[in-house]
Amino acid sequence: MAELIPVNILIGDRTYRIKIESPDEEKLRKTVKFINDKILEFKTGFAGKDMQDYIAMALLWFATEQNEGNHEKLAMKELSEKMASMEGLIDKALAGQGA
Repeated sequence: MAELIPVNILIGDRTYRIKIESPDEEKLRKTVKFINDKILEFKTGFAGKDMQDYIAMALLWFATEQNEGNHEKLAMKELSEKMASMEGLIDKALAGQGA
């Protein structure tokens, strides 16, 4: 296990100090930038709300996007399994013709 390093991150005008493994720092910073960009997008699109509302909107959007990605992966896995099964049936049929 790599040594944990302290990192300060800023999300929605609040600073958080967390400890992460050094190799994860770049990924964390990209994620934080993405989150803050999404918060800014909601802030410009929905005037008059407070920061907590924008953070909640970004969190809900992010969770929904992640969930959709999981559904796509599951569908691809099922499709791959069906195609492998069909390939096996075709192989059996071709082997029967050659005999």
